Amino acid sequence: MSAAPARVAVLISGRGSNMQSLVARQGDAYRIVLVASDKPEAAGLAWARDQGLTTFALSPRGIGKPAYEAAIDAALRDAGAEWIALAGYMRLLSDEFVAQWRGRIVNIHPSLLPRYKGLDTHARAIAAGDASAGCSVHLVTEELDGGEVLGQAEVPILPDDTADTLAARVLAEEHRLYPAVLAEVVRR
Repeated sequence: MSAAPARVAVLISGRGSNMQSLVARQGDAYRIVLVASDKPEAAGLAWARDQGLTTFALSPRGIGKPAYEAAIDAALRDAGAEWIALAGYMRLLSDEFVAQWRGRIVNIHPSLLPRYKGLDTHARAIAAGDASAGCSVHLVTEELDGGEVLGQAEVPILPDDTADTLAARVLAEEHRLYPAVLAEVVRR
């Protein structure tokens, strides 16, 4: 008898294209039980609601990080989430939050970690003269983009690439890589 699919909550801040790829590829390994955002106006929330997914939105403005994270944690637990997938979630999680979910938070990052942690990864790779760029799925730890790398996809940097053209090719790889790695890691 096979195990039930892992229950995954996805945290987003914007349009949610990686969340959409996770939803499209859910199945025997995992099911999306919640889409949550720090931006109530995030386009990805509307898409998720249109798919019949449970959503939660709360802005941290005016309530502070501890209260915000407590509310997110309560929503995750109410949904029965076992895993958290960050998909364009543009907030740093506190060490306390990460500790509560240790080993069960994954993130997609638009660089070949450990290179180019943080923001502006595509412009930085081009400026450095790198031959390739890509994306990484990693476990989230207290160190920014510093957890165990679970999978990567690489794309060449073309001579006429801009940060935007490179980002578009990397994003296509993110959409392919993230669901596959998530399905693998929740089965560990």
